[in-house]
Amino acid sequence: MSASRPSSLAEKPLLPHPEVESKPRHHASPVLVIHGGAGISISREKSTPEQREAYKEALRRALRAGYAVLQAGGEAMDAAIAAVTVMEDCPLFNAGKGAVFNVDGKNELEASLMLSKPPASHPSIPATRRGFALTLLTRVRNPSKVARALYLSPDLVPHVLLSGSNAEHIGEQLGEQLVDPSYFWTEKRWKEHRSALGLPETPYPPGTSPSPDEPTSPFLDQLPTGTVGAIALDARGCISCVTSTGGITNKLVGRIGDTPSMGSGFWAEQWEVRGRLRRAWRKMLGKRERAVGVSGTGNGDYFIRQASAAAVAHRMRYNHDSVSKAAKHVVEDLRRDGGVGGLIALDDEGNIAMPLDCPGMYRGVIRRDGVPKVAIFNDEKVE
Repeated sequence: MSASRPSSLAEKPLLPHPEVESKPRHHASPVLVIHGGAGISISREKSTPEQREAYKEALRRALRAGYAVLQAGGEAMDAAIAAVTVMEDCPLFNAGKGAVFNVDGKNELEASLMLSKPPASHPSIPATRRGFALTLLTRVRNPSKVARALYLSPDLVPHVLLSGSNAEHIGEQLGEQLVDPSYFWTEKRWKEHRSALGLPETPYPPGTSPSPDEPTSPFLDQLPTGTVGAIALDARGCISCVTSTGGITNKLVGRIGDTPSMGSGFWAEQWEVRGRLRRAWRKMLGKRERAVGVSGTGNGDYFIRQASAAAVAHRMRYNHDSVSKAAKHVVEDLRRDGGVGGLIALDDEGNIAMPLDCPGMYRGVIRRDGVPKVAIFNDEKVE
């Protein structure tokens, strides 16, 4: 397999665009909110303080990495990518290095990216492009980075969803790193996969062995169905959501979940405020538009059936719900139909929502003070 190539222009952090910075339409207070998966197996009673702290510290690292981009005046897209990359590289989470196995004992990864408006540093990106998604990846070390690279290359990839080896080949052309599939193998996820199928845990696949960077204790969650995700609001008022996953443990080969399904597991949207009174109020605030980003985690088949991520935005846009009310309503719809999971949402005013319908969801937020606040269980506040 190929080694890492020199970083391309598409991989470098996006810096503020001078024309936009000279005449800003919207001064926002940067915010970053993340999740690292949700599910019924996240249990306080079955976990130790050491396990819980390991997850919380990983969430803090992700928040700090993303906020460093925002603090330097960078793009929402790059901040969300930075946060997700930390979680993709951490074997605790079901994405990248910690991805679960499908029924054939293989890793098939997915990722997505969406923006409320094009990044200021790439004004040539059409506003109608909106985002990009990837599925059925087996060799991309950081799927979120490839989603970004392909989004920024509309002439090379005019589509919004790509899968498999061709997506990987193009990503490599743009400077992204491919790895041998054995990179994604972790002992504990392998044991979960085999045990759930009633198979012996050993022998391990050829070329695989426990890694020294794997956790020494069992994962806090077993047989996960979740994802990792981040939503950032930058100083120009742009919102970007990024989501990445290994999917559902022992999923069928070729299964595609909500993470690459636009409107289901991820969504970002900006719209002009309607109604005379609302428009007048927004004009007084110097804001004529609203925006929101959403990233979901849980059993994606239910998110797909209900187009859950887009539903949050549409309740805000057409029902004039707050982001909190809209997000809670959507998660309640999931619960009523048997869906397990949660979501994070962030609006253009910096308001966040983190509803869930299960015992736990790894989650966190960081604001202007630069202090990462995290939580795991459904009765916890981020702190």
